Amino acid sequence: MSADLQRFDPAQTTQRDIQRVAVELIEAARALPSATLHEAAGKRGALPAAIKPVAPGFRICGPAVTVHAPGGDNLWLHRAIYAAQPGDVLVVCVADAYEYGYWGEVMSTASQVRQLGGLVIDGCVRDRSLLEQIGFPVFARGLSIQGTGKDFGARGWINAPTRLGNVTVHAGDLIVGDEDGVVCIARQDAARAIEAGHAREAAEAGQLRRLKAGETTLGIFGWE
Repeated sequence: MSADLQRFDPAQTTQRDIQRVAVELIEAARALPSATLHEAAGKRGALPAAIKPVAPGFRICGPAVTVHAPGGDNLWLHRAIYAAQPGDVLVVCVADAYEYGYWGEVMSTASQVRQLGGLVIDGCVRDRSLLEQIGFPVFARGLSIQGTGKDFGARGWINAPTRLGNVTVHAGDLIVGDEDGVVCIARQDAARAIEAGHAREAAEAGQLRRLKAGETTLGIFGWE
């Protein structure tokens, strides 16, 4: 069989036309910590705690473009860079094959040129210092120098429902990440969660003022 016949056509499992969380909601979410949004959404949407920013100061806020890649292979990540739109956040599952460096300097540079919003990968990356210098926000489980392959016959998915930990991420969902972790808010729930998040932040500001004035947490919350 020829090499061409062995290739899998990525168009079969790539969905390019997706509904994204509204731009005004993304802007409203930028001021909210990931933990606040998680609480405001009913303690839902927290992605695995092992996924952290690769460098200090990295933050993401944007609609998800989901990627399910074969373990140890990053060809579908390259494809996703060009299936995504400016501001989109790539959210990648690698079938629990964590110990590979799926992403590095070249891919961050390509994504920055495309004006993407960031990467969240339930796996490892490489080139930490260079990723910090580039400034494209990357959230990952850790670092690994183990190289990946590119199997043109392997099936992957772009913008199919993708599970990370206990959370199923759908294309267009709101993704917010900071130094504490990453949260996914379902697109249809984003407006309510963001409104509740801002109310929660205002309430906590009032609680802090009362604590500084000498009150106790037990008294403020009625736990005495």
